[in-house]
Amino acid sequence: MTETSASSDDTGGSGTTGAGADRRAERETARLATWIRAFAAAHGGSAEGQISYLGARGFRLVLVGADGGWGDLIARRRQSAERAAERAGVTLHDSFDGALAARVRTGPYEWSRMAGSQLGGRHGS
Repeated sequence: MTETSASSDDTGGSGTTGAGADRRAERETARLATWIRAFAAAHGGSAEGQISYLGARGFRLVLVGADGGWGDLIARRRQSAERAAERAGVTLHDSFDGALAARVRTGPYEWSRMAGSQLGGRHGS
């Protein structure tokens, strides 16, 4: 999935006020909602998600599709991620707990990346 720019405000603010900030927040929300709907459509028609604070980067929205496929988006504002998920019909969870994590389907690519990081790279060592 594609990422957006970042903000360091944990409350999801952009550090600016006024109509310009409101328009930017609305554009971000609309863009995220479009990406979320496309993700859900490509992964069984629905998705669930969880939002985590990343610090200066903003907020990470992890999505898990009905087919177990997963992806993530980065949002500047928590409120934008929450509103986008609501517009796209995505249920948000408070944590990436066992039930949500158990739905994630990993393939050969993910397993090779995990093994590679633990074994010292592609050829192991």
